[in-house]
Amino acid sequence: MQAAHRAKANVDSVQDHERRSRLAELFARIRVRGGFIVGAVVVVFARPTWPTWSAGLAIAIAGELIRVWAAGHLEKSKEVTRSGPYRWTSHPLYLGSSVIAIGVLVASRSLIVAAVVLGYMAVTISSAIVMEERFLRRTFGSTYDAYKRAQAEPVARRFSLARARRNREHRAIAGLAAGFGILALKIALSI
Repeated sequence: MQAAHRAKANVDSVQDHERRSRLAELFARIRVRGGFIVGAVVVVFARPTWPTWSAGLAIAIAGELIRVWAAGHLEKSKEVTRSGPYRWTSHPLYLGSSVIAIGVLVASRSLIVAAVVLGYMAVTISSAIVMEERFLRRTFGSTYDAYKRAQAEPVARRFSLARARRNREHRAIAGLAAGFGILALKIALSI
């Protein structure tokens, strides 16, 4: 009887893992489109003031600088990047995005925006990390495992603006500028 119970528990565990995997894939795939919906929520419900906008912009710029630094070191899908911020964190692009989100929360001055943005970030970033780590482990195997255990040697590579451009970081910069521009308009036009 116990063997049958353990077998059923194992099947349930595998099914639960597969269900979580499918959800992670879905959230990782829709995170960009979902970001536009979250952006619309921010525009509608934000109540920025010049002081909150300025503080939020400063925080968001710090987050974008982290992203640019990471993108200037990243050789996507070609290697396990171990230079620049990747020496200290596995996911500096997501770290930068999270800092930007905090900047948006500060600038927006809205509990509704905070709830939506924090929920969106928690679900999509964690899903993207799961999918990315699965890809890296499958592609680079023991090299990635050593990196995750902090046993891989850092790589001496200089930051490259051209590499950041190849990684399309200019799109994130444009999105940041547009988003904070819209919030500034809300303040200026009192809407």
